[in-house]
Amino acid sequence: MAKLESRIPSGPLADKWRNHKASIKLVNPANKRKYEIIVVGAGLAGSSAAATLAELGYKVKCFVYHDSPRRAHSIAAQGGINAAKNYQNDGDSVYRLFYDTIKGGDYRSREANVHRLAEVSVNIIDQCVAQGVPFAREYGGLLANRSFGGAQVSRTFYARGQTGQQLLLGAYSALSRMIGAGGIELHANSEMLDLVLVGGQAKGIVVRDLITGEISRHAADAVVLATGGYGNVFNLSTYARQSNATAIWRAYKRGACFANPCYTQIHPTCIPVTGDYQSKLTLMSESLRNDGRIWVPKKKEDRLKPPASIAEADRDYYLERMYPSFGNLAPRDIASRAAKRVCDEGRGVGESGLGVYLDFAEAIGRLTEAGVRERYGNLFDIYHEITNENAYQVPMRIYPAVHYTMGGLWVDYNLMSNVPGLFVLGEANFSDHGANRLGASALMQGLADGYFVIPYTIGDYLATQKPGSRPAADAAEFKAAEANIAGITQRLLGVNGKEPVSHFHKRLGKIMWEGCGMARTAETLEKALQEIPKLREDYWRNVKVPGSEKTLNQSLEQAGRVADFLELGELLCLDALTREESCGGHFREEHQYPDGECKRDDEKFAHVAAWEFQGEGNAPLRNTEPLNYEFVKPSVRSYK
Repeated sequence: MAKLESRIPSGPLADKWRNHKASIKLVNPANKRKYEIIVVGAGLAGSSAAATLAELGYKVKCFVYHDSPRRAHSIAAQGGINAAKNYQNDGDSVYRLFYDTIKGGDYRSREANVHRLAEVSVNIIDQCVAQGVPFAREYGGLLANRSFGGAQVSRTFYARGQTGQQLLLGAYSALSRMIGAGGIELHANSEMLDLVLVGGQAKGIVVRDLITGEISRHAADAVVLATGGYGNVFNLSTYARQSNATAIWRAYKRGACFANPCYTQIHPTCIPVTGDYQSKLTLMSESLRNDGRIWVPKKKEDRLKPPASIAEADRDYYLERMYPSFGNLAPRDIASRAAKRVCDEGRGVGESGLGVYLDFAEAIGRLTEAGVRERYGNLFDIYHEITNENAYQVPMRIYPAVHYTMGGLWVDYNLMSNVPGLFVLGEANFSDHGANRLGASALMQGLADGYFVIPYTIGDYLATQKPGSRPAADAAEFKAAEANIAGITQRLLGVNGKEPVSHFHKRLGKIMWEGCGMARTAETLEKALQEIPKLREDYWRNVKVPGSEKTLNQSLEQAGRVADFLELGELLCLDALTREESCGGHFREEHQYPDGECKRDDEKFAHVAAWEFQGEGNAPLRNTEPLNYEFVKPSVRSYK
């Protein structure tokens, strides 16, 4: 059984992080040059961590499977980044951001981690402005803010609808500077395929060069994973197609616990599915809900009528009706379920009936079309590009889709997993968002972890490691890991079946969405748990992976990733079946209040479920970490 020590500092909540920084072990500047750190991933969390660690003097190797870190999926984040600056003088504070995040996560996250996130949020904005990130500004030159779901203040900083791209360019500039200075060795087109443990501690990785096919071993004193989430287990999602779970899944199979895999986020404002030919879905930023109003017809027979022909009195602005305090800015999980509910009633719009309107007519009347274009122009352009509809003239059609995963590898307060020396940042870990993430908090967490947390906490571990004691890359453990990867590769190439990898990914996605999607029941989960192992068996009998491992082979890349999804999907469903409650994005239909809201069971499930690999063919072990609330009293979450 894994030992889960959260290492949460004692003392008042507001003092924990400051006191912890003052008491953890340090590595002196001369010794920093003697340590090597591997960072896997170069999105916001990975680039910021690699750059900052190199600035401190550590030798850093950064691995990314893209041809450039600028292609990391962080670039796709649109709406903004939260920070408790209170520039609007509307009552915001560090505590209010902390409380909104705890409540938004349905009281399933650690108090201490979330408060630290709120504390360092104010530093992130200063850091990014200093890098030249072009945040939107008001007429007088001050930084502008807008609102996001689950908050009644305006705390979200933004760069039109491309905030993630601008923040990533800032982090990339810091990364590039340290590459140029010799502090970072960048390995592009390199995919991590295994974690290497020596003496029970993470001491390196095995990677494949995606261009040449060469397998190489890399040793270090510590390994940092910042590889994003696992939402593509559902196949259709807003994730980039290459986003995958291989790095964290291979770490799980080496002993790192996987926490709360069933906590998956469904985003309410995505362009609806239009057919089987689609490879991914497209997000329409949550920021649009600041000015757009969401509605469906009150009468089923009106759902196919042109929206302009439906009288105001015959429209149901259902979020404003159901959640008057928050209206269209209700949290994502709540807004998504509300959309599903009205569509299930037969009032969904569009040919499929799986859509609701996001209407800007009122906003255009208030701000003018030019005013709306200034705030959201590039998002309207994206919508037009995909749908060939002009959202300035007709309402957008939206529907919920998989967007983010709150689960991930278990980490302690220092962001270290239960495997010593393995640190996990950003969406790849579970730590900050509980069962539901509030909008504009992903960018906040990624940069908080990379710029302001890991540079302090990794030293606490490295101070226990003798400088120069890291193993050589030709040690037996590294050779064994390489042999393991070679075996998996040959097995995939040797099947020589009849169906492409995409065929199995689509089938898995359908099982996952129907069995463990926006709503789950014991019946749907048990059915999925019967179907996934059968699909996995079929995969290893009938998948067709053409080509060779000794060159560029995208089919082989995808085959390994889907093989991991076929295992992860089963764990996700098992976690959802075991958690007999509803909380945040985990909605068990058996556990709801009469008004359709989540019904938690704090007596039995106020804990983190951390699953531990027990070997091929064996059921995983469910460990738990109690969630002790000292400063916030868990209550029924209400946004009405």
